[in-house]
Amino acid sequence: MDSISLSWLLSKTIAALLLPPLNLLLLALAGAWLAGRHRRLGRALLAAGLGGLWLLSTPIVANALLDSLSGSPTPLAADQADAIVILGGGRVRDSWEYGGDTLGRFSLERVRYGALLARRLDRPVLVSGGSAQGEAVAEATIMAEALVREFGVPVRWIEAGSRNTRENARMSAELLRRDGVGRVFLVTHAWHLPRARPEFEAVGLVVIPAGTGHSLDSDIRPLDFLPSAPALYQSYYACHEWIGLLWYRIRD
Repeated sequence: MDSISLSWLLSKTIAALLLPPLNLLLLALAGAWLAGRHRRLGRALLAAGLGGLWLLSTPIVANALLDSLSGSPTPLAADQADAIVILGGGRVRDSWEYGGDTLGRFSLERVRYGALLARRLDRPVLVSGGSAQGEAVAEATIMAEALVREFGVPVRWIEAGSRNTRENARMSAELLRRDGVGRVFLVTHAWHLPRARPEFEAVGLVVIPAGTGHSLDSDIRPLDFLPSAPALYQSYYACHEWIGLLWYRIRD
């Protein structure tokens, strides 16, 4: 296993231990193990683990966590920036129907919105995303192919070396500066913008946030209090972003 794959595996393992559902399941297991020796402590940990898992699995909590990151969408105008930067959000590996790796859900949603903005605002596009696990084809290359073939949108810059959000920003800025671009529309999910935007601003770019995935306010329904797999999935990403924000601040 090369150093890139080992580093990726280590970071994913640490993340899995810190994020739901594994962190809460481990807490509950610890409580069950301690219940025989330290009854009160064991029961408290068991209740905290299972109760936390229940709460994070409910749509009302999951939506609140994502909304705490997303902010409000703002109208975009062509004169606000000179280019559109689309960040990768993962891939599906070895897709049978596409004959190899293809865009994952988040990447596809970002590419689709980036294509919409490119046609509406008439600005050139940069795609950013490398090979986190040492894949033969960078994620940015897959994104560029989808934009050209499926959405009919040309891609001017392909940043194919980055493995995380901080590298997205640094390597994209290097490409953009060569063409005198200093103001960009940053396309990623709304809940990712609080972590992504400061990274791009830190390398000297003026960022106009162009978040996708904003949801309209809706009435609370009884089913919002019942656990579901999609809600836990949303909570996972919200917790991932909050931990990412904390980690970047610690590193800085």
